[in-house]
Amino acid sequence: MSVMSGVKVLDMTRVVAGPTATQCLGDFGADIIKVERPGEGDDVRHVGPPWLIDTDGNETRESTYFQAANRNKRSISVNFQSDEGAQLLRTLASRVDIFIENFRPRTLEKYGLDYESLRRHNPGLIYCSVSGFGQTGPYAYRSGYDFLMQAMSGLMSVTGDPDGPPMRVGVPIADILAGKDAVIGILLALRERDKTGQGQSIDISLFDSQVSAMANTFTAWFNGGFEMPRTGNDHPSASPYGVYRTSDGYLLVATFNNREFARLAVAVGCPEWVDDPAFNSMGARVVNRHDVAAALTKILVQHPREHWIKLLNAAGVSCGPINRMSDLESDPHFCARDMKVKLPHALSGEITVAASPIRCSVSAPEYRLGPPVIGEHTAEVLREMLGLDERAMAELSAKGVI
Repeated sequence: MSVMSGVKVLDMTRVVAGPTATQCLGDFGADIIKVERPGEGDDVRHVGPPWLIDTDGNETRESTYFQAANRNKRSISVNFQSDEGAQLLRTLASRVDIFIENFRPRTLEKYGLDYESLRRHNPGLIYCSVSGFGQTGPYAYRSGYDFLMQAMSGLMSVTGDPDGPPMRVGVPIADILAGKDAVIGILLALRERDKTGQGQSIDISLFDSQVSAMANTFTAWFNGGFEMPRTGNDHPSASPYGVYRTSDGYLLVATFNNREFARLAVAVGCPEWVDDPAFNSMGARVVNRHDVAAALTKILVQHPREHWIKLLNAAGVSCGPINRMSDLESDPHFCARDMKVKLPHALSGEITVAASPIRCSVSAPEYRLGPPVIGEHTAEVLREMLGLDERAMAELSAKGVI
């Protein structure tokens, strides 16, 4: 039995951060009931191209983006803006362990779906709110997407080429981090409930999550008054640590201490670098990074990328290719780690998703359900959890509630 088996989650999130959190809980056995607007569903279903291809080979209007964070969930379509729809969700909320939402603060109060309203009927409820800027502070009521958080957290100020504009990271990293932080908060709240029987509210902000991930950039300023610059593919505090040309492409080489640099110097046939005052300490190599890069590149361009990957890895130097997804698909380590999972899908017949990165010796992830289509499980969930019969559901459907 999965570690989260028996835990029920009412999921009123959409786009990336909240769905990332609930997918993680679902991977370990939680029953995720995803609430979507009838006929419209999660906003990210419509973010494309690319679109899913159905079993007849035709392009659908279901985005491939949605598939990244919505496996192991059951979808119900409920119009919570109607009185009956809100009541349905309040009743469901009284019977679940976790309620997670990502609306702007206080939006759900008018429907009686806020924490204070729901806890009266379910004091053990763990209520997690995921928003752009959190539930408090002067920006709380602003909308906030990942790109904005990358900008306002300082991430873009250290991303990009030195002479170019600030750049975003190519994946929604603030969303992903906030989703993982939400899981941590929920697991802590479950542990507290085990001890006291009481639930609690959790406030997760994309802004907070991304700021907390600024790591050395944050501590450099708040402790040393130093603004980390944009350095492109160069590390601001290590060298050689970046992208270098070979005879047939590019290679990532990363040395983070003098021991690794010494191994690199010997491997490329230049052991004298170890005694060169311009190269023999990390500080010197950072100051002379352009000279280091020129000297290393002069050697690397004499052979193809695969030659150096084998040679340098054998010497204990961190290096590797700069893969595209098409390269990753045939990468032996990617394959050995089983990082690709196939699941059934109502439109495409089968969908391929990335496996969970969490590997526990006992509590293994399970891949039970492919990402659902809108409302795929409405009748199943309402019958199972609320005891509604076909007549009652037909009436709700006729009214536009489900």
